[in-house]
Amino acid sequence: MSTHKLGLAVASVNLLTLALAAHAQPAEWSGEGGLSAGMTTGNTETTDVGLALDIARETQIWKAALDAQADFGETDGEETKNRLFVAGQLDRQMTDKMYGFGRISYEVDEFSGFDSRLFIGGGLGYEILNGERTGWTVEGGPGLKVDEVKPRMVDGMMVPGETVESFSLFAASNYAFHFNDNVSFSNDTDMLYAQESTQLVTISALTAKLTDALSARVSFDVRHDTDPPQGFTATDTATRVSLVYAIGG
Repeated sequence: MSTHKLGLAVASVNLLTLALAAHAQPAEWSGEGGLSAGMTTGNTETTDVGLALDIARETQIWKAALDAQADFGETDGEETKNRLFVAGQLDRQMTDKMYGFGRISYEVDEFSGFDSRLFIGGGLGYEILNGERTGWTVEGGPGLKVDEVKPRMVDGMMVPGETVESFSLFAASNYAFHFNDNVSFSNDTDMLYAQESTQLVTISALTAKLTDALSARVSFDVRHDTDPPQGFTATDTATRVSLVYAIGG
């Protein structure tokens, strides 16, 4: 790992730690952890494993949240998927429905055209719906996006890797609907706009409670990049079946 990339990684961890610790008073973390796995045999043998953690800690006006995901996969004994994503966010309530936030995210994907992708920014959020069955929150704001682009072949010539820093805009929508006490639907959509490329991630999920602490979930993920490096596809999709464990709360 280059000194520059190591510096970005260390900065990401440090800022994430500060975000989660700042202004936090004694309170329990709550949220969920998830495990997904899949396997096929026959002409092609594939194995996929996914881990996810989504937790938060709230006080009267502050909320610290951590979202982490890891995906690993093999096809016929060769690694085909290796991705790690972590994001930390600190919210401060301003009114009953509006809040300000600071956010940092860091992604490493072995099978994309990028060694790493870092975002640091902040903005405002607004709670549109907060009913017994329906919740919907939107947020957005500016930030700095840093992409570490891998070396690549273009027209038969090797193009060296580069660091691309750009002003960006972050926007997110988090929607949930509870059919009843045991079954719910959710859609989380994030967009990270920059002049060089725009990332769009949307996750739609149907969750059913099995016990007070354990749930089953089926989800469909779409990740799209408007301008990926040459030789890489613009859209990745994944259908997951997961077991989800409730943490705290």
